[in-house]
Amino acid sequence: VGLVLVSHSAAIADGLAELVAQVAGPSVPIAAAGGGPDGTFGTDGGRVFEALREAARSAGAVVLMDLGSSVLSVRAALGELPEEALARLRIADAPLVEGAIAAGVTASTGGSIDEVLAAAQEARTVAKL
Repeated sequence: VGLVLVSHSAAIADGLAELVAQVAGPSVPIAAAGGGPDGTFGTDGGRVFEALREAARSAGAVVLMDLGSSVLSVRAALGELPEEALARLRIADAPLVEGAIAAGVTASTGGSIDEVLAAAQEARTVAKL
């Protein structure tokens, strides 16, 4: 099970992918889809679509987003994917960083796609103090 990380910032998406890879190891595929089409802040619907399409070709993936147009871009891309691809994707309602780390660790232990999703979403309730 892999992860797709969608952010308004390419640096955030790429940096988070690097962080998760260090924690989860090389067995977890991670796709980062961050930044606008011209390298500015924003989201690139085409990049998001390709990341989701590629992730759906494998064992599937959990998708995490930051806010606003990243959510809209994911929703729009999902509307263009065939049913068999949608069946291999899960959309996490989770904090991007904490959820990605929890999901990555769970995926690295062989967790199912639904277990990886649950780990990402449970990260929302973890107290920091």
